[in-house]
Formats: sequence, C-alpha cells, structure tokens
Amino acid sequence: MSDWTDCVISSEASRDGFASLGIPVYRASTIPFPDAKSYQARHERGEDGYSYGLSGTPTSRSLAQKITALQQGLRTFLVPSGQAAITVSILSFVQAGDRILIADTVYPPLRDFAERDLRRLGIDITFYDPMAPDGLERIICDKTRLIWAESPGSTTMEVQDMARLADIAHRHGALLACDNTWATPLYFKPLAHGADIVVEALTKYFSGHSDVLMGSITVRDQAAAAAIKGKLSRLGIGVSPDDCSLVLRGMETMPIRLQYSSDITKRLLSSIVEQPSVDRILYPALSTCPGHEIWKRDFKGASSVFGIVFTSDATPRVFAALDELKVFVIGASWGGTRSLVAPMPVKANRTAKPWNGEDLVLRVSIGVESFADLRDDLDRFFNYLNRRSIAAIQATQST
Repeated sequence: MSDWTDCVISSEASRDGFASLGIPVYRASTIPFPDAKSYQARHERGEDGYSYGLSGTPTSRSLAQKITALQQGLRTFLVPSGQAAITVSILSFVQAGDRILIADTVYPPLRDFAERDLRRLGIDITFYDPMAPDGLERIICDKTRLIWAESPGSTTMEVQDMARLADIAHRHGALLACDNTWATPLYFKPLAHGADIVVEALTKYFSGHSDVLMGSITVRDQAAAAAIKGKLSRLGIGVSPDDCSLVLRGMETMPIRLQYSSDITKRLLSSIVEQPSVDRILYPALSTCPGHEIWKRDFKGASSVFGIVFTSDATPRVFAALDELKVFVIGASWGGTRSLVAPMPVKANRTAKPWNGEDLVLRVSIGVESFADLRDDLDRFFNYLNRRSIAAIQATQST
C-alpha cells in the first residue's frame, strides 16, 4: 500500500495483558462491518448492538448501565442536558389532545417549554399543587397521559409523596415521571416508589466538577424504553463519549462529595437559621419544610442545596450583600466542587398556588471547601446584610 493509505488505515495493537480501571473513551460515528451481509442485517443486532455512533459507544453504554443499576431501572438513555432529558421524556409519550399534569414547583425551563411549545402542539397543560395530591383526583381525566413530579421542588423544596402520585397516575392509565436531580439515586430512587420515568441532570452531582452538560432518562419497562429510543433516533440526539468519560469519573467520587457537602450544609444551617435577616430556610431535612415527614420516610439523605427566604427589610439588600462573598461563586447550577449562590425569583413561576413570602429566594449549593472558610464567607455576607438592615430600620423609625 502507498504511504497515503498507510496513514489512513491503522493496525490495532494487541490488548492482551492490558486492563484499565477507567472506562476507555471510544469515539466513533461510523461502525465498520466485516462484510456486506452483516451491514444489510445491521438492524437485527438488537438494543445492545452497534450500528452507528449516534446510538452509543462502549463508553456511553457503560455510563448508561451504571446509572440504570443505581436507579434500579430497566434501561437508561443519555442526552445532552438535564433539560433535554425532561423534554425528550415528555415528547416521547404525548400527542395533540393529551393532558399533562405538572407540579407547580418544577424547574422553570420546563414551565417555559410547556407554555411555549407543548400548548402550541395541542397538548393540555395543567399545573398542580405538589402538596395537595387530593387535588390531582379532581383534575386528572382519561386524556391525562403523564404526571410530572419534581421532588423536592425547584427552589422552594416541597417534597412530594411519590407512592401516592404513582397510585393516582396508574389508576387513571397515566405515567408518572420524576426529576430526581436534587437527591440523586443515592438518596432517593423514584422508580422504587412507583414512578415510571426518572430524569437526572448529570451536569450536577454526577459529573461533580461544573465542566460538562448531560442528562439521563431511566425507565422501568420495555414499552417506555422503546418509545424513548425511537424518539431519540428520529430527533438525532446523542452524547459525546468524551463527556461520558467525565461523568463516569465524577461518579466515582459522588458518594463522598455528597456526604461531605451534606454534612457541611447541616453545620452551616444551624447558624444561618439564627440570622436576624433570615425569615426561613427551605430544606427538606428541616421539620419546617413542606413534606418533611415524607422526606424522612422515603429519602436516605439530604443533598447540599437549600433556599434562604429573607425578611422584607433585608430582601432589597441581598444583591449588594452577595458582592461581599469571596469563596461562594454567584452562578447557576449546583453539585460541583465549588459552593454557589443564585438569587431566584419565585412568584412568576407559580400558578396553581400563589407563593406567600418575599419573591427572592437565595438558592445555595454547598461544595467541598472547608467548613471554616464557608462559615467565614457567610459571616461576611450576613454582617453586611444585617448591618444595612438595622441601619434602614433605625432610619425609618427616626422619621
């Protein structure tokens, strides 16, 4: 062969005697076949066969299988983000004329997708109070195809009764899906409590380093798996094996990171709750959080994301106080090594039940920094906030 051809065709090195603790990164779009007959019969290879890179490589399949085992499901599909996991899950099961019941406390981009896209497709959208499952019995009907849960709820942390939701959904011939990103399957397994579909934003605790976007969809039966596989194929959605390798690496330390950040969170909360500028803390492990008893019954632990609601006097000064932080980073997402804060509006994202309280909730995610450094940083934040709040009150009283 010519030099040009030798540059293109590679001989495969022997793997005898070689092994790696890490899953190798397999990159491929084209999958070569040994002969024409094999190529012609490529669709007969089955779910675990390989025919084109879009449907997976050994790297992505390894990650999917690992997640399936944690979720105690039948099969897992990987998509480019947590939001993609949500939208693909919904689009795989609904059509014009169907109804979807969505928890009022879901991830705001899901609400936006429902209002802007699903309604345009002729799908009936109804938001329900996550803390009033009895109300579902009044709004569910034979057109209902899917109930969507997120537990705890986005930002405000309401914990839903998954077994109760599953009973309602299944009695009316509907499916139950749950966004489980806050807890991960280490702390809660929705499929074991009756859900049919569970999604995770692997971007967060799974990857653990704030440097990759990915989502997962895990199902409990073959019919759901076939529906999602077909939808992904028609939409042409796949994931990068390089990104899969990053998530696989992150998963190896996920239990340790979750445990550490959870422990630090509990220690920090004991002082945060005493701050005069704090009205209340939104965190399922606290008895004051809606659904706390359900959390105690069903969950194995609490992750490190919580919300702070401030007093009416302190709320206007929160943004200025955030600039005092030196260790915490102001930014979206959570679950990485760095601690994050994000001021979140709530009222515009509630329609089933009005939000009572200040519109701004500060979402806090604790990373893996030292307790002392995080405590000192929060002290800087609250010292500024409390000082300014007291000064404002005194000024008002003097007038």
